[in-house]
Amino acid sequence: MPTHYEGSAETKRALNAFINLARATNSVQARLTVQLEGQGLTVGQFGVLEALLHLGPMSQCVLGAKLLRSGGNITLVIDNLEKHGLVRRERQTEDRRTIVIYLTPKGRRLIKQVVPGHAKMILKEMSRLEPIEQEELRRLCRKLGTGEKSSSEKNKREKKHDSSETE
Repeated sequence: MPTHYEGSAETKRALNAFINLARATNSVQARLTVQLEGQGLTVGQFGVLEALLHLGPMSQCVLGAKLLRSGGNITLVIDNLEKHGLVRRERQTEDRRTIVIYLTPKGRRLIKQVVPGHAKMILKEMSRLEPIEQEELRRLCRKLGTGEKSSSEKNKREKKHDSSETE
């Protein structure tokens, strides 16, 4: 459903693009969530286990930052994973404020079992797009995520800067 906001054409275009992005993300995420729940994991738990599998042990703070999760949320996710014996916490002796999270053997077995099926589901979801469209989507999402300016915005700024120097 497009926006009903009565703003400029530029604002309406941006809002419609954002609405489509959010709806597509939510729709795909909902389908992936069902698959993960079938494995007994939440999206957050999967993210923690997958990060630990591929990046190795890390502090709870770093893990939260990598997964874009708040401190409270990452604590709750790790609490639940720890209750199920999938991760363990280890307070560091050199800095007692730092707690490093490790996969347990049980956690490693589970995540290694779940990742291939999850990757297959993502492949299925993304196969709706041609390979070149997937690359373009990746590029555009990275641009949005990093806050990178559009080339037309950069050009406008450079022209304004150049014209102010000649005055």
